[in-house]
Amino acid sequence: MIIVDDLNDWVGCLGGHPGVQTPHLDQLAKRGVLFTNAHVPSPVCNPSRVAVLTGRMPATSGVYDNKPIWHEWMPHVPSIPSHFKASGYQVYGGGKVNHHMPGFNRRSDWHEYFDQRFDGAYQDQLSRGQDVSDFQWTDGFPLNGLASVKALTQPPKNPREFDWGPLGKSDDETGDGRMIRWAEALLSHPPKEPFFMAAGIYRPHLPMYAPEAYFKGHPTESIALPALKADDLEDVPPAGKAMAAHRADDFKLVVESGRYRELLQAYMASVSFADAMVGRLLDALDAGSAAHNTIVVLWSDHGWHLGEKNRLHKMTLWERSTRIPMVLAASGWTEAGGRCDRAVGAIDLFPTLIQLCDLPELSLLDGQSLVPLLKDPAQSWTRPALTTYGQGNHAVRSDRYRFIHYANGDEELYDHHGDPHEWHNLASDSRSDQIKEQLRAWLPEHDAKPLKQRKPNL
Repeated sequence: MIIVDDLNDWVGCLGGHPGVQTPHLDQLAKRGVLFTNAHVPSPVCNPSRVAVLTGRMPATSGVYDNKPIWHEWMPHVPSIPSHFKASGYQVYGGGKVNHHMPGFNRRSDWHEYFDQRFDGAYQDQLSRGQDVSDFQWTDGFPLNGLASVKALTQPPKNPREFDWGPLGKSDDETGDGRMIRWAEALLSHPPKEPFFMAAGIYRPHLPMYAPEAYFKGHPTESIALPALKADDLEDVPPAGKAMAAHRADDFKLVVESGRYRELLQAYMASVSFADAMVGRLLDALDAGSAAHNTIVVLWSDHGWHLGEKNRLHKMTLWERSTRIPMVLAASGWTEAGGRCDRAVGAIDLFPTLIQLCDLPELSLLDGQSLVPLLKDPAQSWTRPALTTYGQGNHAVRSDRYRFIHYANGDEELYDHHGDPHEWHNLASDSRSDQIKEQLRAWLPEHDAKPLKQRKPNL
């Protein structure tokens, strides 16, 4: 299992951006089935990863943001690694699999875990246990010292990591590179017993650092700008505008400071770096003794806005935040080069792996097995993908439509057949009432109360 952080559809096989270089991801897509319309349970790291790894959507678990340490509230809930472990597998993990802050990874789920140190001033201070609440930008930060920073009424919420640029390091000297070396060593001499391994790649998450060669591969002058619409938020209801306003000044700052192409370059360079790490994992697997009978699954915890809807970051219920690359290659189950355009969710991975690996069935999983689509990617599939951000806020994505329903009753509807950028909200058009009603039926019947940061001592 390969998990890439903040990876949207800017990969070659999905065509999200014409200039991105992802040869290894593209090759992986050809090994099995590429789900071209895959979406996350939540556009936030912790709730998305908790949902995929436990099979429980945020509306079921109450994990809506990055604060709750899930296993303190759900100590007996199995996860994908713990279920494999209980089923006799040797279970290994490394890098960012669960949310990366201390305490979020339930250590009993694994036989061995490789902790990853991330690259950047914020991560280095954090790893040393220092208080970073008053972090000051230092020399070298792209936006350091700009008058526009001080002029903003609301400076970047995350200055500790709002940075990008080439690293003076080799691939192996980066945090991701060190984790990959650990994984390569394991794959070169896999255990005799069946094994499960999860490798979490931190890039392209902020700060967007990558070795210099990946920046040179995406010169700023040749980068195509994404399709943007200046008045994109005019037909968005108040609840949607409020969601878009979160960290909205970050995009304004980047544009006004003339750093927009630099940021795009940094994201693309970080994606290509992550792609190279994926390639090394696949090469190590192919060179080892387990290549012939190992299932490979790749997914991302959510997408990332790069100016669409006038914002950077994730944390919205629009396509750019929810759509991810998702690939599953399983000998005997998938044929090379399969493409599935049905709307599916990463929440479906747990029951899918249970079926593929013939593990004991589990009750209370919110997803459903994708094995029928692995066998026939074009077959009928009536269930849409659901994404949740905060209690009562949901997006339902079908093969054609995106329907958003906010907790206050506000709604949006987009027809992807003619509006791939979601520029035209059709929710107020009475001709769309029947479509909205059909999609509204897939909303959760009950929204769990949000869990607090830590479970109180009992």
